Amino acid sequence: MNRLPAVFVSHGAPTLALEPAEAGAMLARLGRDLPRPKSILVVSAHWEAGRPTVSTSSVPRTIHDFYGFPPELYSLSYDAPGAPPLAARVKELLAAAGLDCDEAPDRGLDHGAWVPLRHLYPQADVPVTQLAVSPGLGTAHHIALGRALAPLAGEGVLVLGSGSLTHNLREVRFDAPSGPAPDWVTAFADWVDSAVVAGDAGTLVDYRRRGPHACRNHPSDEHFLPLLVAMGAAGPGATGERVPGGVSHGVLAMDAFVFSPSPRR
Repeated sequence: MNRLPAVFVSHGAPTLALEPAEAGAMLARLGRDLPRPKSILVVSAHWEAGRPTVSTSSVPRTIHDFYGFPPELYSLSYDAPGAPPLAARVKELLAAAGLDCDEAPDRGLDHGAWVPLRHLYPQADVPVTQLAVSPGLGTAHHIALGRALAPLAGEGVLVLGSGSLTHNLREVRFDAPSGPAPDWVTAFADWVDSAVVAGDAGTLVDYRRRGPHACRNHPSDEHFLPLLVAMGAAGPGATGERVPGGVSHGVLAMDAFVFSPSPRR
């Protein structure tokens, strides 16, 4: 079968599940436009581990890993089946790349997974599992992690990185669910776009030093790392196309990127 692209999405606040706005509509279109996957591997910013860890649950529960939001949000669920065979394949591929991978048999789907999936695949009928990020291992590790997973694209698996193009919760404006972003947000988002379009993984690995206002947009790495995994999963030299999703709460750029293999491969 033809290779699937790898995708990065910005999942924003959990309220995206209730208030889709521009980003939710974009995700719904993206889900319709992408080739239908046999299964999905989500790499979410909201599951951190010291080294690669994959969920082997056959019936992943919906994790409401947030506090202080509207009560109706806690009643939502995403009841997709798990994907133990995909988890086993992930372990195999990572082992071949010299990367040890632990198993988490009871891990469910955190909101970095189920919130965007509600818009991408609302029928919850595609098997899904998750792979943790490991911020302590650095940015280069996550490009390598993605590249180890690159064969999945030819096996009908959608590798879905779920984080945030920009993510400074200290400057979030809950009184402004949508609207224009400040210059420091747009400058960074446009810089990432330029590097992605150029297929310049090395620049993105060094984003804290090279990116404008990088530390202000990402006080910590975990929401940027899924983008690197998705880019790596499309293979060396992969390039990406930006899919605009607007700006949420003043400072959260909600764009997605669809990564394709380099035509030189």
